[in-house]
Amino acid sequence: MKFRRQIGKVLYHTFVLCFGFVMVYPVLWMITGSLKNNVEILNGSLSLIPPNWRWENFANGWKGFGGITFATFFKNSFIVTVIATFATVVSSACVAYSFARIKYRGRKVLFTAMLCTMMIPGQIILIPQYIIYNKLGMVGSIIPLVLPHFFGQAFFIYQMMQFMAGIPRELDEAATIDGCSKYTIFSRVILPLLKPALVTTVIIQFYWKWDDFMGPLIYLNKPQDYTVSIAIKLFADASSTTDYGAMFAMSTLSLIPVFIIFLFFNKYLVEGISTSGLKG
Repeated sequence: MKFRRQIGKVLYHTFVLCFGFVMVYPVLWMITGSLKNNVEILNGSLSLIPPNWRWENFANGWKGFGGITFATFFKNSFIVTVIATFATVVSSACVAYSFARIKYRGRKVLFTAMLCTMMIPGQIILIPQYIIYNKLGMVGSIIPLVLPHFFGQAFFIYQMMQFMAGIPRELDEAATIDGCSKYTIFSRVILPLLKPALVTTVIIQFYWKWDDFMGPLIYLNKPQDYTVSIAIKLFADASSTTDYGAMFAMSTLSLIPVFIIFLFFNKYLVEGISTSGLKG
């Protein structure tokens, strides 16, 4: 019996390791591809070990295009991502608090409308949004990329509401007896307890916005305003030779911010997803 259990554990861990390797193989292939030239990438496509370590791919990729280095593209991505993430966290927390804790006329209607926005594919509202921003003269700037995030995101609002549902209302009542207003209750009682959900929102929203390709492609028309996702696409030119090594090198560098965010806040991400309130 003990032998069978040991065999089962060995088989289980072997399967998990193999499955995990398959999952991360594309990322490993991209990282090792950043140290190869075009011939090595295309001819030895399944090989992970570079025959020659070509670190110059990072230098060539960092040069960018038209005198604009990747430092500019990274700066643009950081500006858009940080503003959008901050706006999403603050606005979503405020809206979630109003839905979860405050009673007012029309709350159920607004909540239903918010849920309906989660069911609408983003591609449907893409053209109307572009027309609106174009008439307002905002196309060509980062405003269309960050402005919607100041009004909350349905997914994160719903997530925070579920987390708030586990926070005892007795805390609100006690704070009210002490003379706290709804704003004070939100800032001093709810927000500190909402930390796991807030950090989860930061991680997911940072990843989504940093990886966004469609938005910058539609609204940005000046190379000096491009984000990293658009700049990497510029390496693939149908009219000339594509420098795959430099493209993979910049793609590898673009993973670093997301990896760092996930590495430092992973425990909060797990807690924010797996829990829906306070622990006893």
